[in-house]
Amino acid sequence: MMTAERVYRLPSLKWDEALSRVSGAAVFIDELCAESLHWNRGAASLLEAGARSVRRFSSFESGAEDEPKAVFLVSASLAGRTADVIRDVVSLSRFRHCVVLSAATRTSSPRPPADGANPELEGGGGGGGGCRPPFERFEEQLREWMGGASCAAEVAHVPLLLLAPVAPRLLLLLAPALARLLPPPLPRDARSPSPELRVLLKAAAAELDALLEAAELREECFAVGPTSRLIAAELEAGCRARSRRKAASGGSSRSRSAPPPGTATVLLVDRSLDLAGAVAHHGDSLVEKILSALPPLPGHRSDVQVDMLELTGLPPSPENRHLVAPGCLAQPQDAAAQALWDSMLSNKQKEAVMEVRRHLVEAASKEKLPIKMGLGRVTADQLSSYARLFKGNAEALERHCGLLQLSLATAHTLRHPSLSRWDTCLAFERLLLQALGDSDLAAVLKQIRVLVGASATGSREHYSVDEVLTLLVYVYGLGVATEHESEQQQEESKLIGALALAVTMETELSPLLRTLTGCETPAELTAERAHSAMQRVFDTLRGVASARAHLKQLRSVYHAGDGVHQATYRPFLKQLLEEIYQGERADCPDVEHVSAGITELLKTGFSMFMKVSRPHPSDHALLILFVVGGVTPSELRLIREVVSTLRPGTQVLVLSTRLLKPTDVPELLFSKDSLAPDISI
Repeated sequence: MMTAERVYRLPSLKWDEALSRVSGAAVFIDELCAESLHWNRGAASLLEAGARSVRRFSSFESGAEDEPKAVFLVSASLAGRTADVIRDVVSLSRFRHCVVLSAATRTSSPRPPADGANPELEGGGGGGGGCRPPFERFEEQLREWMGGASCAAEVAHVPLLLLAPVAPRLLLLLAPALARLLPPPLPRDARSPSPELRVLLKAAAAELDALLEAAELREECFAVGPTSRLIAAELEAGCRARSRRKAASGGSSRSRSAPPPGTATVLLVDRSLDLAGAVAHHGDSLVEKILSALPPLPGHRSDVQVDMLELTGLPPSPENRHLVAPGCLAQPQDAAAQALWDSMLSNKQKEAVMEVRRHLVEAASKEKLPIKMGLGRVTADQLSSYARLFKGNAEALERHCGLLQLSLATAHTLRHPSLSRWDTCLAFERLLLQALGDSDLAAVLKQIRVLVGASATGSREHYSVDEVLTLLVYVYGLGVATEHESEQQQEESKLIGALALAVTMETELSPLLRTLTGCETPAELTAERAHSAMQRVFDTLRGVASARAHLKQLRSVYHAGDGVHQATYRPFLKQLLEEIYQGERADCPDVEHVSAGITELLKTGFSMFMKVSRPHPSDHALLILFVVGGVTPSELRLIREVVSTLRPGTQVLVLSTRLLKPTDVPELLFSKDSLAPDISI
């Protein structure tokens, strides 16, 4: 039987297949494949597998004189810009043997074909079934670019190269190619998707289908939310999916009471149904604070740079920091570091920080380093001092490099100045949560307007425009109905004016404000453009507030409390999983079963007259939970706790588009180009 752990390991096995092709080659790898490899095997695995060099996938790169073989690892279809780059690199080099490994099928490319692109050249191949287009035409092009028929060319599709296994214990797979995908908060926008959104939806369905095919699983598919419904429908309609389901079920019909072996529940959920939980500054997640405090690793969506300078003999300076390669969170080749990373994700902050100290103490003891045991609260200085014990010991540094990177990431976060801002935002979120129970949305907006005014006057209670926008997403994401709509509209109008004024007073525009206003510098920004941008923000926020209006049961994530109990936020995922696994098998009207064709529709219809139970998400021991739009570290722990408590025998694999931090959501939600596929190389 296929377990969640085995499904989780499938992308790494596919990377082993790709790495077996790179011996003696110059490797050219694009950004998305590089990010996935970073979490699967690590970039060094290319050199360990025998690659002679590793280069960016760019038209400005080429092979060396003594490199006769090239391997291209690409995430997009072999058309348009991707084909142009391969042609440029090959034409500038003297390769006699070229191998192109594409992670994308024709329907799963995160980039649409360029205008005028030849569809016959699109990389494809589903790894089976009758839907795989041929690669012969592109192989001919490769030989032509290399300069003759005597040259060798190979083109192959290797699925799952774009899935990144991020959390071994919590079983989280990320799809970096879908990192820009955030379901529209208004259901009508999802039902009539733009061409850009349609491309990403097809890509999401193709990645999920490839995972199920590699696992030889037949799925029972359920969706919550309009965007998830579209992805599920795309998955169910695919010709490869039909042949896969037939093969997984052994080609024979079975009753619902005896599901075939190799069957999993696939549950897709729209992130936009709970944006409050995505932007909230949770006080008990160390990893969320690390992701927010430390700068992102260049070219990555879910990893950070860790300053390793203090483990060298160089004095601390900006120049020297550029000389030392940064550390990161992903440690796929270090079992001890992976165990620590799992603890950091699985535990609350206090326990996670203590685990970091414990791992450091154990490592220092093994190396017989002069460590002084510390008791009581763990501090950033204590962790740094333990890490510095390894300084100058090259062998010990190499053996515990992964542990030291995670330890310094923790230490730098605990002393980071943004941590006080995190606590301030958390406190104000709790204040707003209670205020919504005592008054209404109009009164809360008035409180937020006071913050904007304080920022404009330089008050001590200063909140940046970015922080105010994040707080607004939190408030509107709670979806609390107002009894005085006219007062709310008046307060919104006043807040739009206050925010527009605050934006025009900025001396430097943040990335979010540059996206919102379309201006790179304050000099370009006019009062009209600022006001128009804030008007669009509130148009979107009103959609966020009504994102769950179409649901029948799970319509609220906010409980106002009473005279005894405080107002509380109720995570949507927790409510959903409790509804599925708690008590009797009652059907939840908000969880839609997506039928796999006319046969399943007939079965469902006949169930009204025959003793055939209707499909239910709790039917199977394996649950693949696809959170479309990103998942937070706090939610990962919550998912594991709820399912293990209510249904201990159920295994859960979480699939999502990115590991979220609070600032990610406003950037995705308010960006006019949020769904535009990434065409940069």
